[in-house]
Amino acid sequence: MDKQFEIWIKQELEGIAELSDQQVNQFFQYYEILIQWNQVMNLTAITEMHDVVIKHFVDSLALVKAFPEIGQEELTLIDVGTGAGFPGLPLKIAYPQLKVTLLDSLNKRIKFLEEVVRSLGLEQVELIHGRAEDFGRDKTYREKFDICVSRAVANLSTLSEYCIPFVKIGGCFIPYKSGKLEEELTGGKGAVKKLGSELEKIETFCLPNKDERSLVVIRKKKALDKKYPRKAGIPSREPLS
Repeated sequence: MDKQFEIWIKQELEGIAELSDQQVNQFFQYYEILIQWNQVMNLTAITEMHDVVIKHFVDSLALVKAFPEIGQEELTLIDVGTGAGFPGLPLKIAYPQLKVTLLDSLNKRIKFLEEVVRSLGLEQVELIHGRAEDFGRDKTYREKFDICVSRAVANLSTLSEYCIPFVKIGGCFIPYKSGKLEEELTGGKGAVKKLGSELEKIETFCLPNKDERSLVVIRKKKALDKKYPRKAGIPSREPLS
């Protein structure tokens, strides 16, 4: 365990999450595996230890600001377009009671995530290689999750069509966003409504390095029309309005 890492993660997560020594060690192992694998495949442009703590770990766990239930209940969570595992894996480390599914379209990233899950001894983590449009129609996953999260880079309309199909009625889709949201929200509200959901609130905050972030809480109100999600590629080419 790197002492500086331990100081940074406890300091930057103050007021967000309280970690045991074991959890701090798991985050450090995660960091080490990330940097090791990043030398041979493109997982993240953020590699400095303090930057990873803030921009990946703290950012991921900030979900508790918008959805405090995440730390109190046994919930099912799916992370769509998880990439190197953010935010799903940090949430699993901090809140072991979560049942977490990580979905990504690139098999190399799934192999990396398998290594992290195995090395950290994490349980109740499912890894899926595939596209959201396909698995959103699969009865095993469709409308089965209490919460869907995503830090994927896509506009709100497209991301909602990828993610809302996984959310059960009464559950939430919460995308992580940065920068100005006004235009994106204007374009995305129609899509959210068509997908049987409504915008509940937006939690805006700053990371310790002053980067601005927003968590958009979208609540699923009714069963999804069978025509959604549309076939692979269409949600990004022709976003709902």
